[in-house]
Amino acid sequence: MLFQTRKIKRKHGLILLLLLLFAACCRSDFSTGKMIFRYNESSGIATLDPAYASGQSTIWACNQLYQGLLDFDDSLHLIPCIAKEWLVSEDGKIYTFFLRTDVLFHQTDYFSFEKPRYVRAEDFVYSFNRILETATASPGAWVFNHVARDSTGHAAFVALNDSVLQITLSNPFPPFAGILAMKYCSVLPKEAIDFFGKDFRTHPIGTGPFLLKSWSEGVKMVLHKNEHYFEKDTQGTPLPYLDAVAITFISEKQSVFMEFMKGSIDFMSGVEAAYKDALLTQEGTLRPEHAKQIQMLTAPYLNTEYLGFNLSPENKNNPLLIKEIRQAINYSFDRRKMLRYLRGNIGMPGIHGFVPPGIPCYDASRLKGYDYNPEKAELLLQKAGFPHGKGLPPIHLSVSASYLDLCQYIQHELAQTGFDIRLDLQQAAQQRQMMREYRLPFFRASWIADYPDAENYLSLFYSRNLQPRGSNYTHYVNSTYDQYFEQAMTTLNDTLRGQNYARMDSIVMAEAPVVVLYYDQVTRFTRKTVKNLGINPVNMLQLKKVKIKEENGEP
Repeated sequence: MLFQTRKIKRKHGLILLLLLLFAACCRSDFSTGKMIFRYNESSGIATLDPAYASGQSTIWACNQLYQGLLDFDDSLHLIPCIAKEWLVSEDGKIYTFFLRTDVLFHQTDYFSFEKPRYVRAEDFVYSFNRILETATASPGAWVFNHVARDSTGHAAFVALNDSVLQITLSNPFPPFAGILAMKYCSVLPKEAIDFFGKDFRTHPIGTGPFLLKSWSEGVKMVLHKNEHYFEKDTQGTPLPYLDAVAITFISEKQSVFMEFMKGSIDFMSGVEAAYKDALLTQEGTLRPEHAKQIQMLTAPYLNTEYLGFNLSPENKNNPLLIKEIRQAINYSFDRRKMLRYLRGNIGMPGIHGFVPPGIPCYDASRLKGYDYNPEKAELLLQKAGFPHGKGLPPIHLSVSASYLDLCQYIQHELAQTGFDIRLDLQQAAQQRQMMREYRLPFFRASWIADYPDAENYLSLFYSRNLQPRGSNYTHYVNSTYDQYFEQAMTTLNDTLRGQNYARMDSIVMAEAPVVVLYYDQVTRFTRKTVKNLGINPVNMLQLKKVKIKEENGEP
């Protein structure tokens, strides 16, 4: 057995060495004047069919291959894409999109059209209906929940002609246009779907700035420049600038870091424990010794990390149903210290509302949430009838291994106020399932935006989103809150809708169905040779304007 173990280790080491040598050799492509952007995807890529683009690894790859009607810039402002302009009716139900007429589907080695195939409005009708088909089983079918249906159940997607698409909603839903920028809503040619069937996942045909050249699953993926891409920069130069994108699939984080430091890959996203101390100071900034070779980019991330209380009235003896106890928990620990010592200052302390910074037309910083105030926590416990926690039963907090250190810190801090917090360690998948079934009195969770609108966060507290239909995991019910929510959904003016959102977020903070821990942060590391990568609050990888330059400044 010992011999077999050593043999397996040598085999894995040889494979890794070959991959690293292969990656290093590929850098010689610079000698040909080609610009190739290289990054690693540790979690792998399961499919290149945008109907299943639900994880970051798939979304990033699909973003290079596909496009839809609209897109977001790095400030998350909605911008034209294949739709050059759009109109919304006064009642907020009818969306009319006017399409570009110069957008071509890819011609590839594995599938080509007899003549140049331009995108038509009917292609969107087909692509959207495909998402809704039961046979497709797309996890993105929910994006069209607000689209009207006729008496036969068909969705109201209509091609008025080749370049005009109309979508009718059953009720006004102001965030709808932003939802259409998701990768689920990419346009596809029916001919390719019919030809490949389920194999379309490995034979993508889109309209994006890159097309698939090769894919050895689990080893490497190569995308080539789309020579017929329709977008140009402000100087009239065709995009993309890059000649190719090369994606490797090394799973071991330390090995990825080593390849980045060697220059064999150009980009890393996020901060892993395996290399955090080697890259960052205790203050969360880039170490000075790396400044000549590496650039660090940061931005607010639309991800709120929080603890949730189960407010279901079924358990009448649950002390967490007492608002003052929930508020006391919120005041009993220092979020700034937690971030400094446990996350290297990556992120922002959750001292405002539930909606994170970075949402367009919404200023989260103006909302007052909870900060560290042990004196106020003591007074609230007294008001609840449990001075310094006397008589208060133990409170069980459910947590997965990835967040155990944070919850241990909170457990220790809350003990100073008089809380007896018991940590229940669970598998992440099991914890999520029990949370959805309202079986956890107190749980750690996070919410990453599906689309950049405050509604996506505030819908977690709308009573009609109680499980099993929706995402109201805290079982929060408040009629005043519901009225504001419903009013916001009929308000097309962004400023007025934002005011309603702020009222709703204030109610959530006052009632404290959650404990906001921190607002996450997008962190990117690139070689200094990478130009124009940019950064955005949804951590979308956009490569069409990226350039790679050698140290002397030449491509």
